[in-house]
Amino acid sequence: MNSLALVTGGNRGIGLAIANALKAAGHQVVITYRMDPPPAGHNCVVMDVASTQSVDAAFDAIEIQWGIPEIIVANAGITRDGLVMRMSDSDFEDVVNANLTGAFRVARRATKGLLKLKRGRLIFVGSVVGAIGSGGQVNYAASKSGLVGMARSFARELGSRGVTANVIAPGFVETDMTSGLDDKRRSEIAGSIPLERFCTAEEIADVVTFIASPQASYITGALIPVDGGLGMGH
Repeated sequence: MNSLALVTGGNRGIGLAIANALKAAGHQVVITYRMDPPPAGHNCVVMDVASTQSVDAAFDAIEIQWGIPEIIVANAGITRDGLVMRMSDSDFEDVVNANLTGAFRVARRATKGLLKLKRGRLIFVGSVVGAIGSGGQVNYAASKSGLVGMARSFARELGSRGVTANVIAPGFVETDMTSGLDDKRRSEIAGSIPLERFCTAEEIADVVTFIASPQASYITGALIPVDGGLGMGH
């Protein structure tokens, strides 16, 4: 039987696509959610990545019911966009707490089990804006940029135990969030992308599934762009 995979924020969008792809690849999958539960057919637990207590309680429940997660996909996150001059401390701190510190909380707790298994995958879902920046997203870009240094530190610290750590960096993805853009803005964004289209959530999920596979066992500390060339490898 394939590994147990944990996908945070897997109840919709990119997270749900990742959960579906990992399940199709034969993995047992557990999805975490904060408010709205995922569609039927998935194992799920409540987890708020902004709370260490919630993360620890969710892992305890998962380990009792399903075992030790070997594949960890840190996908949960939030946005609070706004021009920097109007961005409050809480808007900045809340996004960093959820996206960066939240991913740390999950990976730190997961590491206890991975060290027992002496193998595993830490996969962080970043963003192209972590490398190239984005007006109105100082907080989000900072949080996603921080994932790279964190993942590479995990890679160095845990590599001798058979654990890899990588960041997947999507560009603009067809999700509920981007579907609200008007046609003019969509055309402007697409025009800035060499492949001239948005990515699908399934294309992100395919790359995550590869990184979770035995074929990617020698890839660690990598930033893997899935952005249509928008970031040009940055």
